[in-house]
Amino acid sequence: MAKRMMVMLALVVLAISALAFVKVRQFRAMAAQFAAMQPPPEAVTTTTAQQEEWPMTIDAIGTVAAVQGVVVSADLPGIVDRIAFESGKTVQEGDLLVQLDTKQEQAQLAAAEAQLELARVNFERMTGLVEQDAVARAEYDTAAAAHKQGVARVNEIRATIERKTIRAPFSGVLGIRQANLGQYLNGGDPVVPLQKLDPIYVNFGVPQQDTGQMRIGRKVRVVLAEHPDAAFAGRVTAIDSVVDQTTRNVQVQATLANRGAALQPGMFVRAQIALGPSRSMVVVPGSAISYAPYGDSVFVVADMKNDKGVSYRGVRQQVVKLGGSRGDQVAIVSGLDPGVEVVTSGAFKLRNGVAVQVNNSVRPANNRAPKPEDS
Repeated sequence: MAKRMMVMLALVVLAISALAFVKVRQFRAMAAQFAAMQPPPEAVTTTTAQQEEWPMTIDAIGTVAAVQGVVVSADLPGIVDRIAFESGKTVQEGDLLVQLDTKQEQAQLAAAEAQLELARVNFERMTGLVEQDAVARAEYDTAAAAHKQGVARVNEIRATIERKTIRAPFSGVLGIRQANLGQYLNGGDPVVPLQKLDPIYVNFGVPQQDTGQMRIGRKVRVVLAEHPDAAFAGRVTAIDSVVDQTTRNVQVQATLANRGAALQPGMFVRAQIALGPSRSMVVVPGSAISYAPYGDSVFVVADMKNDKGVSYRGVRQQVVKLGGSRGDQVAIVSGLDPGVEVVTSGAFKLRNGVAVQVNNSVRPANNRAPKPEDS
């Protein structure tokens, strides 16, 4: 009985050992298969880096400002007696805009002129008498002083009347009228905005690292965001002497011709400042750039080999130094040679050595002057 039990136990142990041996071999085979498996290649689009003549420019966001712009206001208080302009019209320097009521001043002027005439006659009479030693010198001095006081009084009243006659301080375009006939205006109350629009200023900020390239007289090209095809040409005429502590930008001012008043004060514009002749640069689409705090990079497609020596199409990450941008394109200052194939979409899922499959049936835009449908 004991012998039979020993035999049975030995057979069970042998069966279990055989089964374990088979399973271990199966698991090893599966592990080898998993180790030999390669992930499928990532689908990407690519383009060839081109070498092009790249204009040396700085792009900036600017605001249009009038060369001369004021809100014409009342100098002295008074009632509006006459309005001699229409809103939105062009006026010349010295044109009458508003006349305040001066009836009281006109009456005072008439009285002062009469007093002046009397003082003049008296002064002339005293002049003849003093030459004949017929009157005392003190009486002559009194007459002379009265004549001067009369002249001063007349000039004072005339100046008051002139200050109540509101004229255009310079030639320009009027805004919307802010005063009405019969309205009482206090000193400083607004009457109408007046802007000189030709020429016109464009003010924009330049980063402090680029201020060394700013020069008076550099050419500036200004484009309206809503009309990218219409450009205005001008030149840099002023550079601020301080750096803004908040933005670390330096304010630059350009002056442009503005015939037809297409540019209005307060408009948002894009300014492009020419720094010199064009340079030959390597150009790629902006979608090819992987931006990162430690450095910008692109993925270059090349022929590679795996650990077993099998060739495949893979990518390597290449750090680059960027220049300016133009439409969909970005200039590469260093780190990339022309003629190299770079990934333009799908870079977010790549890393060094990953296999890729190129499908360029649909590719990102690569236009130096794009025209979006919704612009």
